[in-house]
Amino acid sequence: MASHRRTSQQGRTTLASVTVVSAALTAAAAGLSAPQAVADPAGRTAARDAAASRVDRLYEQAERATEKFNGANARTKKLRGQVAALQDRTARAQERVNRLRGRLGALAAAQYRAGGMDPTLRLMLSERPDTYLEKASALDRLGAGQARELRGLRAAQRSLEQQRRETVRKLAELEAGRKEVARHKKDVQHKLATARRLLNALPKDARAAYARASRSDGRHEAVPDLRGAGPASGRAAAAVAAVRAAVGRPYAWGGNGPSAFDCSGLTQWAYGRAGVSLPRTSQAQRGAGRQVPLSQAQPGDLVIYRADGSHVGMYVGNGHVVHAPYPGARVRYDPVGMMPISAVTRP
Repeated sequence: MASHRRTSQQGRTTLASVTVVSAALTAAAAGLSAPQAVADPAGRTAARDAAASRVDRLYEQAERATEKFNGANARTKKLRGQVAALQDRTARAQERVNRLRGRLGALAAAQYRAGGMDPTLRLMLSERPDTYLEKASALDRLGAGQARELRGLRAAQRSLEQQRRETVRKLAELEAGRKEVARHKKDVQHKLATARRLLNALPKDARAAYARASRSDGRHEAVPDLRGAGPASGRAAAAVAAVRAAVGRPYAWGGNGPSAFDCSGLTQWAYGRAGVSLPRTSQAQRGAGRQVPLSQAQPGDLVIYRADGSHVGMYVGNGHVVHAPYPGARVRYDPVGMMPISAVTRP
């Protein structure tokens, strides 16, 4: 089970992830008086630990679902832009077809006034002249100017049809993306609601211990000594300054600042303040630069956690990261090794 652990300069250790529940419940159980301990069988403590472990898993699953939501949301946003551009190009293609047909209509009118419309022009003005144009003999009956106008109309109509087909396809993708976003959103909400119900069902003393531990946010504890290696670049330094300024702001799933964040929203926002565009998800951020060994990590590097890359923090020096830990907690400092590391990326 993954855990986020936080060690202050005073040597005090608090939980920095959803596993804070386990320690909180253990502390609460240890604080009971002797008579209470006698009345509290081992089964009750085991049940509390099992509940804490389940909350642990629910928060971890919710974070994975959050990153899926973020990815689906980013893809949907991109599709909306593509659809808007396609609709604009389709409108312009339609205008070109209309202009060409207008010119051919004027040519037909002139021929009619001069003694009758050439049957070829009737084909030119039809909705689909392609069939006739496939016959080479048709072009022989047209003057050079007329042939040029007709070829232009045919090309414009084909372009218009292509734009329309592409727009329809993208609209279908957009609708599928909206459903995917809604599905992941529902998944996150369900897991968080289940975790809240589980926490609310715990004894009052255990809930109080959990609340005290989860309020640890880095603002009221000593800031780690971050002297040592400098950032890899000026933009990394700017990102580190931004992420440190965000310490104390609340976690919010799907949040990308400036008032609240989830894990990848925080790192994306911090690098955005430095003028660098990062992808929206922690998995995509893993590939958004050059990977380096942890032993060579410098402030500004992104530390990707878990084998599936479902959590990310920013290395800020002296063995610490800043990250948005989990619902109910705030952006804070934690030891870089708080959970299994899958990659260190230098944007």
